[in-house]
Amino acid sequence: MYLTVIAAALADSSVRKLSQQEELPLLRDHLLRLDRNSRHDRFHGFMDDSFIERYAEKCANDGTIVIAFFENGVVRGAAELHPPDQSPDSLPEIAFSVETSVRRRGVGSILFRKLIAEARAKGYESLRITTGAQNDAMRALASKFGAHLTFRYGESTGTIDLTQQDDTVLAPSAVTTAVDAVVNFNRAYWKMLVNMTGWGRAA
Repeated sequence: MYLTVIAAALADSSVRKLSQQEELPLLRDHLLRLDRNSRHDRFHGFMDDSFIERYAEKCANDGTIVIAFFENGVVRGAAELHPPDQSPDSLPEIAFSVETSVRRRGVGSILFRKLIAEARAKGYESLRITTGAQNDAMRALASKFGAHLTFRYGESTGTIDLTQQDDTVLAPSAVTTAVDAVVNFNRAYWKMLVNMTGWGRAA
């Protein structure tokens, strides 16, 4: 029952990597929609719009990979994989943000799995994650995926060893599988409908 409800809630959703051209407007608009507490957690206290706009522009130009969660065509969640040359210790850094309207649906876990798969494909062996010390949800998610977090200067920071990842954790969850099934069904249904009605064919 729970998985059915979650899958139904995510039926109009998708997850994919943004192209460089999409990153600035889509990531920026998503981050600007974060509420005050979410902005505080995501940016460790920096909350004004101008900072977020500059941050999104930097991501679009420095090689940051963004995996986006879409709901009805709007980005409601994002996972960022920053290149190692942006970090003082040459470790790729990851960051996550999920809008309030889609929380408690497993979106964070879906994005985390997709981002780790992307990092592995690029040959990265370790990732660093930093989050606010009060961001319990993100700290729990990071720990689930193997991050060993330490508290320092009001932040929790840690590393994820991709060579030691438990494949049972990285495997698609039941929620992800259910969501994919619903999405695939919807695509198949609309394809069948288009073929039956002739929508989109030249006159």
